[in-house]
Amino acid sequence: MPQDYYKILGVSPTATASEIKRAFRKKAKQLHPDILSSQDELNSSQKEEFRLVLKAYEILSDLHQKSMFDEEYDLKTRYERGSKSENSFNYREWLAARTDEESQCKLIFFDLMHKNEDAAVALFKKLNTEIPNFSLSYWFTREDFMDYGFILSEEMIFRGEFYDAILLLLQIIKMEYSYPYFKIFFPEVLLLAKTVLKRQLEGTVPDELFLDALERALDLNFPKKDEAHFFLKMAGAYDRLGDGATATICINEAKKLDSGIHIPLNLKKYII
Repeated sequence: MPQDYYKILGVSPTATASEIKRAFRKKAKQLHPDILSSQDELNSSQKEEFRLVLKAYEILSDLHQKSMFDEEYDLKTRYERGSKSENSFNYREWLAARTDEESQCKLIFFDLMHKNEDAAVALFKKLNTEIPNFSLSYWFTREDFMDYGFILSEEMIFRGEFYDAILLLLQIIKMEYSYPYFKIFFPEVLLLAKTVLKRQLEGTVPDELFLDALERALDLNFPKKDEAHFFLKMAGAYDRLGDGATATICINEAKKLDSGIHIPLNLKKYII
Protein backbone atom coordinates (compact mmCIF):
# COMPACT_ATOMS: atom_id res chain seq x y z
CA MET A 1 0.00 0.00 0.00
CA PRO A 2 1.45 3.45 -0.91
CA GLN A 3 2.55 6.00 1.63
CA ASP A 4 -0.14 8.37 2.88
CA TYR A 5 1.42 11.59 1.64
CA TYR A 6 -1.40 13.71 3.08
CA LYS A 7 -0.70 12.38 6.57
CA ILE A 8 3.05 12.90 6.12
CA LEU A 9 2.49 16.59 5.41
CA GLY A 10 -0.28 16.83 8.02
CA VAL A 11 -2.96 18.03 5.60
CA SER A 12 -6.40 16.83 4.58
CA PRO A 13 -6.93 15.08 1.22
CA THR A 14 -9.04 18.13 0.36
CA ALA A 15 -6.17 20.56 0.95
CA THR A 16 -5.58 23.22 -1.69
CA ALA A 17 -2.23 23.75 -3.40
CA SER A 18 -1.45 26.71 -1.13
CA GLU A 19 -2.29 24.69 1.99
CA ILE A 20 0.00 21.88 0.83
CA LYS A 21 2.80 24.34 0.19
CA ARG A 22 2.42 25.94 3.62
CA ALA A 23 2.44 22.53 5.32
CA PHE A 24 5.58 21.50 3.44
CA ARG A 25 7.42 24.67 4.41
CA LYS A 26 6.49 24.19 8.05
CA LYS A 27 7.68 20.56 8.09
CA ALA A 28 10.84 21.33 6.14
CA LYS A 29 11.75 24.12 8.54
CA GLN A 30 11.41 21.75 11.48
CA LEU A 31 13.54 19.02 9.93
CA HIS A 32 16.03 20.68 7.59
CA PRO A 33 19.65 20.16 8.75
CA ASP A 34 20.49 23.81 8.11
CA ILE A 35 17.91 24.88 10.67
CA LEU A 36 19.06 22.55 13.46
CA SER A 37 21.96 23.47 15.75
CA SER A 38 25.14 21.40 15.82
CA GLN A 39 23.97 19.76 19.06
CA ASP A 40 20.68 18.77 17.47
CA GLU A 41 21.73 16.88 14.37
CA LEU A 42 19.28 14.70 12.47
CA ASN A 43 19.15 11.12 13.65
CA SER A 44 18.29 8.31 11.23
CA SER A 45 14.53 8.50 11.86
CA GLN A 46 14.52 12.28 11.32
CA LYS A 47 16.44 11.84 8.07
CA GLU A 48 13.84 9.36 6.87
CA GLU A 49 11.03 11.70 7.90
CA PHE A 50 12.68 14.56 6.02
CA ARG A 51 13.02 12.37 2.91
CA LEU A 52 9.32 11.43 3.10
CA VAL A 53 8.29 15.07 3.51
CA LEU A 54 10.20 15.98 0.35
CA LYS A 55 8.65 13.06 -1.52
CA ALA A 56 5.16 13.91 -0.30
CA TYR A 57 5.48 17.49 -1.50
CA GLU A 58 6.90 16.38 -4.85
CA ILE A 59 3.85 14.16 -5.42
CA LEU A 60 1.10 16.42 -4.07
CA SER A 61 2.33 19.63 -5.72
CA ASP A 62 2.31 18.09 -9.20
CA LEU A 63 -1.13 17.71 -10.78
CA HIS A 64 -0.31 14.64 -12.84
CA GLN A 65 1.42 12.74 -10.03
CA LYS A 66 -1.26 13.76 -7.53
CA SER A 67 -4.02 12.54 -9.84
CA MET A 68 -2.36 9.15 -10.21
CA PHE A 69 -1.81 8.97 -6.45
CA ASP A 70 -5.42 9.87 -5.71
CA GLU A 71 -6.71 7.21 -8.08
CA GLU A 72 -4.40 4.53 -6.70
CA TYR A 73 -4.96 5.26 -3.08
CA ASP A 74 -8.63 5.72 -2.24
CA LEU A 75 -9.15 9.02 -0.48
CA LYS A 76 -11.43 7.53 2.10
CA THR A 77 -8.62 5.43 3.53
CA ARG A 78 -6.82 8.61 4.48
CA TYR A 79 -9.62 9.40 6.91
CA GLU A 80 -10.56 6.05 8.34
CA ARG A 81 -7.80 3.60 7.32
CA GLY A 82 -10.59 1.38 6.18
CA SER A 83 -11.17 -0.38 2.90
CA LYS A 84 -12.95 1.22 -0.01
CA SER A 85 -16.69 1.38 0.57
CA GLU A 86 -19.86 2.84 -0.85
CA ASN A 87 -19.33 5.88 1.35
CA SER A 88 -15.80 6.56 0.14
CA PHE A 89 -14.78 10.12 -0.53
CA ASN A 90 -15.99 11.47 -3.89
CA TYR A 91 -13.32 13.84 -5.21
CA ARG A 92 -15.50 15.25 -7.98
CA GLU A 93 -18.39 16.02 -5.62
CA TRP A 94 -15.97 17.76 -3.28
CA LEU A 95 -14.54 19.89 -6.09
CA ALA A 96 -18.02 20.72 -7.40
CA ALA A 97 -19.18 21.88 -3.96
CA ARG A 98 -16.32 24.37 -3.61
CA THR A 99 -16.48 27.86 -5.09
CA ASP A 100 -12.79 28.84 -5.00
CA GLU A 101 -11.13 29.33 -8.37
CA GLU A 102 -8.50 26.63 -7.86
CA SER A 103 -11.06 23.90 -7.17
CA GLN A 104 -13.24 24.99 -10.07
CA CYS A 105 -10.28 24.90 -12.45
CA LYS A 106 -9.32 21.43 -11.26
CA LEU A 107 -12.92 20.35 -11.80
CA ILE A 108 -12.65 21.40 -15.46
CA PHE A 109 -9.72 19.09 -16.12
CA PHE A 110 -11.14 16.33 -13.91
CA ASP A 111 -14.34 16.27 -15.95
CA LEU A 112 -12.39 16.56 -19.18
CA MET A 113 -10.42 13.41 -18.38
CA HIS A 114 -13.39 11.45 -17.00
CA LYS A 115 -15.72 11.51 -20.02
CA ASN A 116 -17.70 14.53 -18.84
CA GLU A 117 -16.56 16.90 -21.59
CA ASP A 118 -19.78 18.91 -21.84
CA ALA A 119 -19.53 19.92 -18.18
CA ALA A 120 -15.83 20.80 -18.58
CA VAL A 121 -16.49 23.09 -21.54
CA ALA A 122 -19.49 24.72 -19.85
CA LEU A 123 -17.57 25.44 -16.65
CA PHE A 124 -14.58 26.84 -18.54
CA LYS A 125 -16.84 29.23 -20.45
CA LYS A 126 -18.61 30.24 -17.23
CA LEU A 127 -15.39 31.04 -15.38
CA ASN A 128 -13.93 32.78 -18.42
CA THR A 129 -16.98 35.03 -18.50
CA GLU A 130 -17.46 35.70 -14.79
CA ILE A 131 -13.89 36.05 -13.46
CA PRO A 132 -11.87 39.12 -14.53
CA ASN A 133 -8.47 38.15 -15.97
CA PHE A 134 -9.32 34.49 -15.57
CA SER A 135 -6.28 32.24 -16.07
CA LEU A 136 -6.74 28.49 -16.20
CA SER A 137 -2.97 28.00 -16.56
CA TYR A 138 -2.24 29.59 -13.16
CA TRP A 139 -3.39 26.51 -11.24
CA PHE A 140 -1.42 23.85 -13.12
CA THR A 141 2.09 22.97 -14.12
CA ARG A 142 3.07 24.28 -17.53
CA GLU A 143 3.10 20.81 -19.06
CA ASP A 144 -0.26 19.75 -17.61
CA PHE A 145 -1.91 22.96 -18.74
CA MET A 146 -0.57 22.54 -22.28
CA ASP A 147 -1.66 18.89 -22.48
CA TYR A 148 -5.12 19.29 -20.99
CA GLY A 149 -5.60 22.74 -22.51
CA PHE A 150 -5.11 21.36 -26.00
CA ILE A 151 -7.66 18.62 -25.34
CA LEU A 152 -10.08 21.23 -23.97
CA SER A 153 -9.63 23.39 -27.07
CA GLU A 154 -10.44 20.40 -29.29
CA GLU A 155 -13.64 19.78 -27.32
CA MET A 156 -14.66 23.43 -27.65
CA ILE A 157 -14.04 23.38 -31.40
CA PHE A 158 -16.17 20.25 -31.67
CA ARG A 159 -18.98 22.22 -29.98
CA GLY A 160 -18.54 25.34 -32.12
CA GLU A 161 -16.98 27.42 -29.33
CA PHE A 162 -14.32 28.75 -31.67
CA TYR A 163 -13.37 32.03 -29.96
CA ASP A 164 -12.62 30.51 -26.54
CA ALA A 165 -10.83 27.64 -28.28
CA ILE A 166 -8.53 29.87 -30.34
CA LEU A 167 -7.55 31.99 -27.34
CA LEU A 168 -6.56 28.84 -25.51
CA LEU A 169 -4.64 27.51 -28.52
CA LEU A 170 -2.78 30.79 -29.01
CA GLN A 171 -1.77 30.77 -25.33
CA ILE A 172 -0.42 27.23 -25.72
CA ILE A 173 1.46 28.18 -28.91
CA LYS A 174 3.05 31.12 -27.12
CA MET A 175 4.20 28.80 -24.33
CA GLU A 176 5.66 26.35 -26.85
CA TYR A 177 7.62 29.13 -28.54
CA SER A 178 9.08 30.23 -25.21
CA TYR A 179 10.21 26.69 -24.33
CA PRO A 180 9.54 23.61 -26.52
CA TYR A 181 7.37 20.91 -24.97
CA PHE A 182 5.15 19.44 -27.68
CA LYS A 183 8.07 19.23 -30.16
CA ILE A 184 7.14 16.76 -32.94
CA PHE A 185 3.47 17.06 -31.95
CA PHE A 186 3.52 20.86 -32.27
CA PRO A 187 2.64 21.02 -36.02
CA GLU A 188 -0.74 19.51 -35.13
CA VAL A 189 -1.33 22.32 -32.64
CA LEU A 190 -0.41 24.95 -35.23
CA LEU A 191 -2.60 23.34 -37.89
CA LEU A 192 -5.62 23.32 -35.60
CA ALA A 193 -5.11 26.99 -34.70
CA LYS A 194 -4.72 28.02 -38.36
CA THR A 195 -7.82 26.07 -39.34
CA VAL A 196 -9.90 27.89 -36.74
CA LEU A 197 -8.53 31.31 -37.73
CA LYS A 198 -8.86 30.81 -41.49
CA ARG A 199 -12.06 28.79 -41.81
CA GLN A 200 -14.12 28.52 -38.65
CA LEU A 201 -14.04 31.64 -36.48
CA GLU A 202 -15.26 34.26 -38.96
CA GLY A 203 -19.00 34.82 -38.71
CA THR A 204 -19.38 33.00 -35.39
CA VAL A 205 -18.39 36.01 -33.25
CA PRO A 206 -18.63 39.80 -33.69
CA ASP A 207 -15.95 41.21 -35.99
CA GLU A 208 -14.33 42.97 -33.04
CA LEU A 209 -13.61 39.61 -31.41
CA PHE A 210 -12.53 38.12 -34.72
CA LEU A 211 -10.01 40.95 -35.12
CA ASP A 212 -8.80 40.45 -31.55
CA ALA A 213 -7.99 36.80 -32.26
CA LEU A 214 -6.22 37.63 -35.54
CA GLU A 215 -4.13 40.35 -33.90
CA ARG A 216 -3.06 37.90 -31.18
CA ALA A 217 -2.07 35.42 -33.87
CA LEU A 218 0.06 38.04 -35.64
CA ASP A 219 2.11 38.44 -32.45
CA LEU A 220 3.21 34.79 -32.67
CA ASN A 221 5.26 34.91 -35.90
CA PHE A 222 3.36 32.42 -38.02
CA PRO A 223 4.83 31.75 -41.51
CA LYS A 224 4.46 34.71 -43.90
CA LYS A 225 1.78 33.08 -46.05
CA ASP A 226 -0.33 32.47 -42.95
CA GLU A 227 0.17 36.04 -41.76
CA ALA A 228 -0.87 37.26 -45.21
CA HIS A 229 -4.08 35.28 -44.90
CA PHE A 230 -4.70 36.74 -41.43
CA PHE A 231 -4.27 40.29 -42.80
CA LEU A 232 -6.70 39.46 -45.61
CA LYS A 233 -9.25 38.27 -43.07
CA MET A 234 -8.70 41.45 -41.06
CA ALA A 235 -9.30 43.58 -44.16
CA GLY A 236 -12.63 41.86 -44.65
CA ALA A 237 -13.61 42.52 -41.03
CA TYR A 238 -12.63 46.19 -41.22
CA ASP A 239 -14.55 46.51 -44.49
CA ARG A 240 -17.67 45.17 -42.77
CA LEU A 241 -17.11 47.64 -39.91
CA GLY A 242 -16.86 50.53 -42.36
CA ASP A 243 -13.18 51.25 -41.66
CA GLY A 244 -11.79 51.51 -45.18
CA ALA A 245 -8.53 53.13 -44.11
CA THR A 246 -7.52 50.20 -41.91
CA ALA A 247 -8.80 47.72 -44.48
CA THR A 248 -6.43 49.34 -47.00
CA ILE A 249 -3.48 48.90 -44.65
CA CYS A 250 -4.36 45.23 -44.07
CA ILE A 251 -4.80 44.42 -47.77
CA ASN A 252 -1.45 45.91 -48.68
CA GLU A 253 0.30 44.17 -45.77
CA ALA A 254 -1.14 40.90 -47.08
CA LYS A 255 0.22 41.66 -50.56
CA LYS A 256 3.67 42.43 -49.17
CA LEU A 257 3.79 39.11 -47.32
CA ASP A 258 2.41 37.06 -50.21
CA SER A 259 2.34 38.75 -53.60
CA GLY A 260 0.33 35.90 -55.06
CA ILE A 261 -2.46 35.92 -52.52
CA HIS A 262 -5.97 35.95 -53.98
CA ILE A 263 -7.85 39.15 -53.16
CA PRO A 264 -11.66 38.83 -53.17
CA LEU A 265 -13.43 41.16 -55.60
CA ASN A 266 -15.08 43.20 -52.85
CA LEU A 267 -11.67 44.01 -51.32
CA LYS A 268 -9.73 44.90 -54.49
CA LYS A 269 -10.78 48.51 -54.09
CA TYR A 270 -8.35 48.77 -51.18
CA ILE A 271 -5.25 47.76 -53.16
CA ILE A 272 -2.80 50.63 -53.57
